[in-house]
Amino acid sequence: MPNIRDRQLDGLRTIAVAMVLYAHFFAADGSIWGHLGVRLFFVLSGFLITRLLLEARTDARYQPATALKAFYIRRALRIFPPYFAVLALVWVINLEGVRGTGSLKWHALYLANYWYALRGEWTPWVLCHTWSLSIEEQFYIVWPLLILLAPRRMIERLCLAVIACSLAYRLCWPLTGTPSLVRDLLPSASMDALAGGALLAAYRERTQAWPRWMRRGWMPLVAAAAVALSLRPDPITPVLDWFIWIGAEVFPLVPLAMLVGGASSGFRSVFGQVLESPPMAATGRVSYGIYLFHPIVLSLIIKAQALIPVNVSEQGFGRLIVGSVATLALASISWRLFEKPLNGLKRHFPYVDRIHPPAAVIGEPWERRTDAKIYQTALSRRDAHDHGDAVQTSDLQ
Repeated sequence: MPNIRDRQLDGLRTIAVAMVLYAHFFAADGSIWGHLGVRLFFVLSGFLITRLLLEARTDARYQPATALKAFYIRRALRIFPPYFAVLALVWVINLEGVRGTGSLKWHALYLANYWYALRGEWTPWVLCHTWSLSIEEQFYIVWPLLILLAPRRMIERLCLAVIACSLAYRLCWPLTGTPSLVRDLLPSASMDALAGGALLAAYRERTQAWPRWMRRGWMPLVAAAAVALSLRPDPITPVLDWFIWIGAEVFPLVPLAMLVGGASSGFRSVFGQVLESPPMAATGRVSYGIYLFHPIVLSLIIKAQALIPVNVSEQGFGRLIVGSVATLALASISWRLFEKPLNGLKRHFPYVDRIHPPAAVIGEPWERRTDAKIYQTALSRRDAHDHGDAVQTSDLQ
């Protein structure tokens, strides 16, 4: 069974995807909850990927080329099969007229965020959620090179630099004119969350204690975000729209990072028990499929409205219940029959060479040998997970 830490992180995935389903199936007022769910996914991804790569670096047999090869192959095994299966399905049945948009090649190259940004509209809508998957894939291409090849002492500074550049991108928008999809969909608008999660992973290697400013600042940041999100004037000025954007995107970043950090250590409270409960952990394990499939399910149930006794053609409880249940069922079937067998192939691509046990080298620092032993134990546990029903949270990206 996965340890408590990984079960609680799976529980956070459930919360994140639930916010997305609420926004897309129920809310009728452009609810920000869906985007907050995506931001939580970004923080989780940055944290888990960076933690995994940093663990690989601690092994005495670490070789950058081996670790990079393993990372890219393992990512492909996890992400590509269901993603391209969805693209093939919508193309074959021409769901929502996808063929006529000419967008599939952009989606196939994980450039969906640029497709929607350049067009300035969500067409085709049935694949619009792939903008976030494209940003994550763009992150996966570059980030391992930085984490595995940069000097270890520079990694936290690197994360801070990326966050600073992303914040600078946000702060310049009042000077650039009317907000557009370009503002939201370029990678610059999401790198702060991804790098924030990465910074958390690097920081947690040194200490479990939160800095004082985070302990004192997270509640004011939550309050400021709540104030910004409560502002819905009509008409809205560009500057006020920018302030609401900052409130929705930047102010929650520290609280989200602390939420991920707390779950990574294991909340010892009722909240932690809820996160690690079997339903929450199980849903989190299939959250990628839920996120990937839910717009396709939405399109299909709307077309089948005549056969469904509740209203699914409009936002509301009927759509939320039917859409969520159908999406969860499809994601569970996909995981059990399709994704999980492929995920099991990851055991053939370890991050370090496991053929020969690491030998203590004369003069090698004791800390490095200790880190190698710790990592080897974690690696053995992950191999055991790959052969059973449980899979490490990091492998569910």
